[in-house]
Amino acid sequence: MDKVVVANKLESLRRCLVRVEQRCPKSLDELVEDMDAQDVLTLNLSRAIQLCVDISLHILSSSNQPIPQSMADAFTGLLKEGVISVEIEGIMRKAVGFRNIAIHEYEKINWAIVYAIATRQLSDFKVFAKCISELLDE
Repeated sequence: MDKVVVANKLESLRRCLVRVEQRCPKSLDELVEDMDAQDVLTLNLSRAIQLCVDISLHILSSSNQPIPQSMADAFTGLLKEGVISVEIEGIMRKAVGFRNIAIHEYEKINWAIVYAIATRQLSDFKVFAKCISELLDE
């Protein structure tokens, strides 16, 4: 595992989360009316999830784990390696589902879900990042 690559991706993740925090409106109603905030939140949440997947795949590339068959499986690989908890693995697997909707527009985006992620679940990304940082420190 190239620790510099992972550290750079962690920094990009941090910037995405800061951007979400900075641009998140004070209410769901404001988000529904603010297309710019919608774009900023959706883009940065999607990027944050993709960065978490990329970090996972990078770490797994130097492990004995089989190649994940899906983006969500990358988190299962980290769980098996003891890098993340069962709780974070489940949360990140669900995040991939949100990313797929946001990126591919499989369904109309539910702004209540985006708002909930932006206001109540950014800490999940921070816990993921902390687990990865601890791995880098080993």
